[in-house]
Amino acid sequence: MNRMELILILPILIAFFVCFFVLGKWIGKAKKIGLVWEDMNKYSKPKAAGSGGLIVILAFLLAVLAYIAIKTFYLKQEENIVEIFALTTSILILGGIGIIDDLLGWHHGGLSKKFRLLLCIFAAIPLMVINVGNSQISFPFLGTINIGLLYPLILIPLGIVGAATTFNFLAGFNGLEAGQGVIILTGLSIVAYFTGNPWLSFVGICMILALAGFLFFNWCPARVFPGDVLTYSVGGLIAIMAILGNFERIALFFFIPYILEVILKLRGGLIRQSFGKPNKDNSLEKPYNKIYGLEHLSIAILNKWKGKAYEKEVVLLICAFQILIVLLGLVIFKSYIF
Repeated sequence: MNRMELILILPILIAFFVCFFVLGKWIGKAKKIGLVWEDMNKYSKPKAAGSGGLIVILAFLLAVLAYIAIKTFYLKQEENIVEIFALTTSILILGGIGIIDDLLGWHHGGLSKKFRLLLCIFAAIPLMVINVGNSQISFPFLGTINIGLLYPLILIPLGIVGAATTFNFLAGFNGLEAGQGVIILTGLSIVAYFTGNPWLSFVGICMILALAGFLFFNWCPARVFPGDVLTYSVGGLIAIMAILGNFERIALFFFIPYILEVILKLRGGLIRQSFGKPNKDNSLEKPYNKIYGLEHLSIAILNKWKGKAYEKEVVLLICAFQILIVLLGLVIFKSYIF
């Protein structure tokens, strides 16, 4: 390992250890001020600290800033600095929207759906104003068409708003949101590296390591919940990486579980909760007669297959499905990536 590779380990270590050590303090503070939520998939409904995703965002931003400092002062490189700052600004905006939604509380509906979508549009502005991405799009039977300003003005906000808000749909189970984020961002970081965007891959790795630190406290039984501050930010980062790296189609393929989740949620009018119905032994049953999410489908499959479904198994099954989708996507788009 040369000196350049060695020094780039520093931001990665910052992402993991800042999240790991600060999160422990956050848990104690959140409980002290009453920022706690019920664990809905446990029969006794124990409470855990809320909005832990705020520390993930803090760790991620510090790691990215350390990466910028290394590029600027040590490597004497200025490439992609503007794009990185635009990315971090968007993540800050999404994190701010998420923490507001968390503080209002999902029990009380949080932000209204329309107002939430409107606010998330502001997170797209940093990328819109620097006009990133490729406005040439291939259409079946029509070939490649340059859509010009429609890309930054329409497609960029649509992609960021869509990813940020729908990443929140597949949630509610210990370790699920962070685990899914690690899997998808790992896939996108691989794509970014092999398509000539190592800087973007490194930014993705910073978030992956921050999420890994978070998972130590969020895995079942969770001591802290991520909150919308994490789901909006991670979902938004997925879209931003796809836009900056010009691999939107691959990211959309990786997002198949969330597309399915949206379809199932629409079936329930977007009001059916993702949680399971816990028994006294903490095994889970479907909360409704019909299936309104991949979480419910996983519970049904596990109950049919094993006789009982537990929260950890539900999360592992969904994550296994996501890994399969990512691997399949890497094979299907192999000629584009490698």
